[in-house]
Amino acid sequence: MGYKIVNESLNLIFDNLSKDYNIYAPKVFEGDGTFSDVDVIRYGEISKLEEIVFDKKSDYSFKEVLTPITQTLFYFTEDEVTVPSAPKKGAIVFLRSCDLHALKRMDQIYLNNGPEDFYYKRLRENTKFILMGCTETFENCFCVNMGSNKTDEYDAYIKVDGDFATIDCKWSQLEDLIKAEQYKEEEVTPDFVSENTVKVNIPDNISTKVFNSKMWDEYTERCIGCGRCNFVCPTCTCFTMQDIFYRDNGKVGERRRIWASCQINGYTDMAGGISFRKPQGDRMRFKVMHKVYDYKKRFGYHMCVGCGRCDDVCPEYISFSNCVNKLEDAIKEVE
Repeated sequence: MGYKIVNESLNLIFDNLSKDYNIYAPKVFEGDGTFSDVDVIRYGEISKLEEIVFDKKSDYSFKEVLTPITQTLFYFTEDEVTVPSAPKKGAIVFLRSCDLHALKRMDQIYLNNGPEDFYYKRLRENTKFILMGCTETFENCFCVNMGSNKTDEYDAYIKVDGDFATIDCKWSQLEDLIKAEQYKEEEVTPDFVSENTVKVNIPDNISTKVFNSKMWDEYTERCIGCGRCNFVCPTCTCFTMQDIFYRDNGKVGERRRIWASCQINGYTDMAGGISFRKPQGDRMRFKVMHKVYDYKKRFGYHMCVGCGRCDDVCPEYISFSNCVNKLEDAIKEVE
């Protein structure tokens, strides 16, 4: 059912929902960008509609709501282990179509890939997703070619137009709150892009032979291994473990799960001083092939959703989409 409601009423609804949910959306963090006096758009808790950035792509994805950058898995002493309590509130997340498709990838990895991840599941089960439409493509996006430009897998869709918001609602709790305010019923169709400026062509005949292509040498020269591309990507889910021992009592501490990057030094370190994929080109190859080959071979669809954030954030202007477009020639090279 579609509704039209004034923004002030929607803010009252947010106040009501905040009793049970923390509301997360892309918002401006002033002065927190990469350089001095540069802003950044990333996910944070909001209380009013006006805080949400609808007209720009967020620099970071929503994934830290479900997979925190640092997450305590349990506390330990010599005698016992204690799992932290689940958050008292659920979460509401505003996100775009590409990120909703990324959620499918996260669910596949954490819930449908062997044993379910307990920590992810308890956050995921108490999270609602509100779609933000795209009236036009953003820089570096290639969601159309990845098939992630459209979705109907949302709990609600909200579009702000001046002093009013239009809502397509599939969530009964939100619908009840809307009906408690002054509203008008109307047909609501989400905004989706049908064309991107950036195009990608993923060959159907990719094989591991392409590992031997010389195309990867370019990235050994260019990539500095900062890992930014992994941290902004909504489908990069790698993590490492860290045991923290408290200074006051070295026999007591906690185990934390922390984001990791396949592009940085130390990711492949093993006992005995062995480390795989030392050249940056090998690391780039690993990432690209995981996104457009390995994952699809296993689950039937590509891991990458074409949000373009990796291209946006790279300090060396390395383009993931350009790299993918080079694969066709690389395949011919190694045949």
